Amino acid sequence: MSDLLITGGKIVNEGRSAEQDVLVRQGRIERIGPSISPPSPSCKIIDASGKLVMPGLIDDQVHFREPGLTHKACMRTESRAAVAGGITTFFEMPNVSPPTLDMKRLEEKYAIAARDSVANYAFFLGASNENIDAVKAADPTKIAGIKIFMGSSTGNMLVDEEDVLEKIFRHAPATIATHCEHTPSILENEETAKKEFGDEVPFSEHPKIRSREACLRSSSLAVELAKREKARLHVLHITTAEELALFESGHDRITAEACVHHLWFEQSDYQELGSLIKCNPAIKSAEDRSAIRQAVADGRISVLATDHAPHTWEEKQASYFKAPSGLPLAQHSLPLMLEMTKTGCFSIETVVERACHAPTRIFDVRERGFLREGYWADLVIVDPDRETVVDESELFSRCNWSPFSGTRFSHSVELTLVSGQVAYYAGKPSDEPTGQRVEFESQRR
Repeated sequence: MSDLLITGGKIVNEGRSAEQDVLVRQGRIERIGPSISPPSPSCKIIDASGKLVMPGLIDDQVHFREPGLTHKACMRTESRAAVAGGITTFFEMPNVSPPTLDMKRLEEKYAIAARDSVANYAFFLGASNENIDAVKAADPTKIAGIKIFMGSSTGNMLVDEEDVLEKIFRHAPATIATHCEHTPSILENEETAKKEFGDEVPFSEHPKIRSREACLRSSSLAVELAKREKARLHVLHITTAEELALFESGHDRITAEACVHHLWFEQSDYQELGSLIKCNPAIKSAEDRSAIRQAVADGRISVLATDHAPHTWEEKQASYFKAPSGLPLAQHSLPLMLEMTKTGCFSIETVVERACHAPTRIFDVRERGFLREGYWADLVIVDPDRETVVDESELFSRCNWSPFSGTRFSHSVELTLVSGQVAYYAGKPSDEPTGQRVEFESQRR
């Protein structure tokens, strides 16, 4: 790792923006300040004048599909897409094949990431109706958290037994992350749709089938259990205005996430995009989108993430009940977030707080997520004056399509450093596995 000096950029970090230099040595930030001199003749210098310098994003929810589903994606391809989108650290979900329901399977995924990942990595241990002993025994320093599907999404990981849920919330050794949808309500809505449309249900029915009532009922139960059992809870991908009443700005034990596609699209977009924006929970109304954007701004939503979940183009061409749910989102995550700052949804400082700092605190990440002296040098240089045009010939995800095809974003990611190494520069991700295993604090309950 050679010395690297970034000069003249506007640093966006911890609620402030100021022009300062950043010196990186041995993979870590050695110094932040004005007019830093190169420590040696061999030090590489990057002129970031007119650019933004910010911490790399910590994406707390991605699906990279490995092992078992690698026709859709894999650790190598999706981590390359991630660093192109300003993501330096990802937390990957357990609904792969076989699902990550014990520490042995989790360590197998760590070995794959060590071999292939360009970004830093950590993994959730999945909960099921049968693995409460594995949840109790999990080492909190080795997992991102405990993932509960409190609503059937992908695979067979639905946890729907109330006594099991209570035990998980009581004994989970780290933050619990929940997918909240009430499955019986969804199944009932599916039958109603079939009676009206037969097998040709239009994709515009998706927000009615994966309904707001199903989301609120499940999210309310999760919050109730967390309060009762004094657990740390993080509710993933909020999609309705009603759910926002469950969360408070500044609360550090019960938190919520919003995902970029729920902040960008709204239900009228199904008419044009159909299955390409089919996801669980569903994209809902423009009014819901506005409410969630406001909650990001005021802090009721603590975290911004992607829920990057690729499927093949061929899979997405199927009819409503056969087309899988999920979108590839990682490669354009930061340009998309910054586009919303340009339109006044929230500030750039808020993006850094929600997408970098807050995941660090909620999941007890060590020495990442901030630009601080002594921390690992995970950072992104952004050009605010150069557009990003979404061109499907320039995608890095294995599925090779994007719901943003043809979209122009006003900012572009110029350079991404992962643990002090260049992971992405001038449109090209590194072919080297620059990522490191994320370390967590030991006391996480």
